[in-house]
Amino acid sequence: MTGELQVIGACPLDCPDTCSWVVTVRDGEAVRLRGNPDHPFTRGALCVKVNRYLEQVKAADRILYPMRRVGPKGAGRFERITWDEALEEIATRLRSIIDEYGGEAIWPYQGTGTLGCIQGEGGVAGRRFWNVLGASRHDLNICSRAGRIGLTYTNGTGGGMDPEMLASSKLIILWGTNPLTSGHHIWKFIQEARAAGAYVVAIDPIRTRTADQADEHLPIRPGTDGALALGLLHVVLEAGAEDRDYIAGHTLGWEEFRKEILAYPPSRVAEITGLDEETIRALGVRLAHTRPTAIRATMGLQRHSGGGAALRTIACIPGVTGDWRHPGGGISYLTVGDSLLKPDSRYDLLAKPVRTLTMTRLAEGLEDTEKPVKCLWVYGANPVVSTSDQTRIRRALSREDLFTVVMEHFPTDTVDYADIVLPATMQIEHTDLHVAYGNMYVMWNEPAVPPPGECLSTTETFRRLARHMGLTEPCLYDSDLELAEQLLSSDHPYLAGITVDRLRKEGWVRLNVPERFMPFADGFPTPSGRLEFVSERAAADGHSRVAGYVPSMAARTADTPGVAEKYPLTLITPASHTSLNSSFGNNPELRRRAGEPKVLVNPADAAARGLTDGSPVRVYNDVGEFTAELEISDRVRPGVAATTKGRWLKHTPGGATANAVVEERDADMGRGAVYHDNRVQIAAL
Repeated sequence: MTGELQVIGACPLDCPDTCSWVVTVRDGEAVRLRGNPDHPFTRGALCVKVNRYLEQVKAADRILYPMRRVGPKGAGRFERITWDEALEEIATRLRSIIDEYGGEAIWPYQGTGTLGCIQGEGGVAGRRFWNVLGASRHDLNICSRAGRIGLTYTNGTGGGMDPEMLASSKLIILWGTNPLTSGHHIWKFIQEARAAGAYVVAIDPIRTRTADQADEHLPIRPGTDGALALGLLHVVLEAGAEDRDYIAGHTLGWEEFRKEILAYPPSRVAEITGLDEETIRALGVRLAHTRPTAIRATMGLQRHSGGGAALRTIACIPGVTGDWRHPGGGISYLTVGDSLLKPDSRYDLLAKPVRTLTMTRLAEGLEDTEKPVKCLWVYGANPVVSTSDQTRIRRALSREDLFTVVMEHFPTDTVDYADIVLPATMQIEHTDLHVAYGNMYVMWNEPAVPPPGECLSTTETFRRLARHMGLTEPCLYDSDLELAEQLLSSDHPYLAGITVDRLRKEGWVRLNVPERFMPFADGFPTPSGRLEFVSERAAADGHSRVAGYVPSMAARTADTPGVAEKYPLTLITPASHTSLNSSFGNNPELRRRAGEPKVLVNPADAAARGLTDGSPVRVYNDVGEFTAELEISDRVRPGVAATTKGRWLKHTPGGATANAVVEERDADMGRGAVYHDNRVQIAAL
């Protein structure tokens, strides 16, 4: 190939923005990557991480060939082998495991390393193959599950506002979200609103980059957001500002929910949340009298044992104020709560029902001796870094009787425990389809360059393995374009007119929704067709019928004798500005910018422990411990410690990260993770 080409693609990473990008290819080599200036959401910009994506593609430590372990598990010592050798060994081991233990002894552990609908989590790549083998089902619940279920009890869906509509908002509440680090493209629309007089409030235990730029920051105690939602609504009721017409015509269960609101006056909420009563009242008054109000809440908010209930209750606010009737009003969590694509689950390929293994319970699943897991197949994931209870996971992965296969780009901490490592393509090297969860666009990713070395796409790897195992099910051999056409053959009205041919020509297409999208103009997809303050589905699932406040474990035990004294600090682990989950954790320049691991504590908490700024400290609880450099900062409120997630163990002093102290425990809904709900103590080393 000679000359220069501009190839339109899409960022595959676990971010709401799903940016459209343009790859410049010169003489067969990708020489430049930039945000697509023609895309209405990306508008030519990429984040600080993805701007270095081509460095990652060409990195010296990229895995280019299949490898077999030659040292002890965890040591990361491998020898190069051929694809035929790798596939033959895998096929032999899988057949042996199925013969002795049954297909359910195989756990296909897929993560959100790519959200692609062909190659990644978006389409559950590989599920057809696993169903033919009768493998256990993988419940990929780690990210947004609790909040999505909570929102569904209220609105019938986890979907909501088009974030572009924030440009029309007059009050914007950024609740537990830091878009200037995680999904910065929404900020352009917030700035448009501010230019027209909008007021921006950040509710977050940390004064983040975003909070710095907001008009007001409320440093709430972690896990008390549901109580604040009720307290703000209490002020709305005091002002007589509830939208009675909207409540009467579009909601269910108002009188019961009203009683719940009245039980949370600002004085009580101040005690729960740690906020000043005057601050709560002032924001409540602003909420009462400002239309339209938009609430932007993302995943960090719901990573605690009351997270689902918190989102459920926050979602009730637009029902009380009537904001859903106004363009620029409502709540944005996911843009589309359920998959628009034709389901590719293909459970019809299963010979019999199989068990489900839960992503957030990896250690528990690997420790099961009654129905043991004998093969763990990891792709799009780095669980040693990204999953709770790090020490138990490392111990479980060390089992010699556990056959572990990892498909990867780089030698991650999880790769170190693999028996076989398979080299995977990166986004500019394969075909994929993307539906954003933070905007209203479908994106096509055309491969720009051939894969390096012997890297294969996820789909091609499973096609070759199926052929090697002699599997005859025809759908296992569908091409990537056939898979894309099948996914887009859904009858969902949002996809009307969106075809593979159109996407390949245009690069991206807006969903078939109005420019000024009002998601619930024709009612809510709940059993009643209304916004439900009271949900019989929630009651049937074991939750309260009425939306309300469920405290996090950390908040619930704040006054429990013996608990708060032993572990008085609540640790939260937000996203880093220089990595995305654990992606880019090996990039030298981004690692340099991130610096050494730090844990932030408030000056009062540091003084109480005799800790000095910059000193090495030990962060610990009954689950585990990690070490970091102390940073004394008023960016965190008293009682809170904060460190960023996603660091690789092999690049971290002490060889452990924050997930060493995160308990393998469930949120209130959907078995979501509890990364922001852990009590710790900090001591000098």
